[in-house]
Amino acid sequence: MADSTPSQKPAFKELMMRFGPPAAALSLVFAITASMGVAQDREPNPRAAMLIAEGKAALDAGQPQKAIDSFEAALAVDPGYTPVFLALAEAARREGLQGKAISYYREAQAREPENVAAISGEGEALVEKGAVEKARKNLSKLEKLCGDRCPETRELAQAIARGPQPQVLRAEAVMPDTEVSQN
Repeated sequence: MADSTPSQKPAFKELMMRFGPPAAALSLVFAITASMGVAQDREPNPRAAMLIAEGKAALDAGQPQKAIDSFEAALAVDPGYTPVFLALAEAARREGLQGKAISYYREAQAREPENVAAISGEGEALVEKGAVEKARKNLSKLEKLCGDRCPETRELAQAIARGPQPQVLRAEAVMPDTEVSQN
């Protein structure tokens, strides 16, 4: 019996040396993947949720700048919550700031590469900016991710079909400066 124990120890040690590192690496991969899935589906900080709700209400009321302020405050409270970037992008688009919206959509995609709302939104902002060919690349991505039947794919395809809309100048943009002169 004394001889069977020493012969089992080297076999166990050899087994651990052979399979231990790959098992540890595999468990680390599973842990990271699981934490990323949880991070994407999590609820925002309660204070951030309140600010997001305020921002959405302001956006619905036609006050995109007030919405941007609320969304930026929410981002400061909970910088890890990706949907805030989508809300900021939508508000920026309504303000006519497509370049800024595109950067928010790209930040959301950097955090969640397969976020179809971010890919579609970026594509629509690109169309609004006149970059139709780049928007077609986004459409291609969407078709690979969710097919041509998902709402995001259809919305982007419709935006591309409409093409870039002409910019409308508001009267405030062309108002001359008032000068006071003495006679």
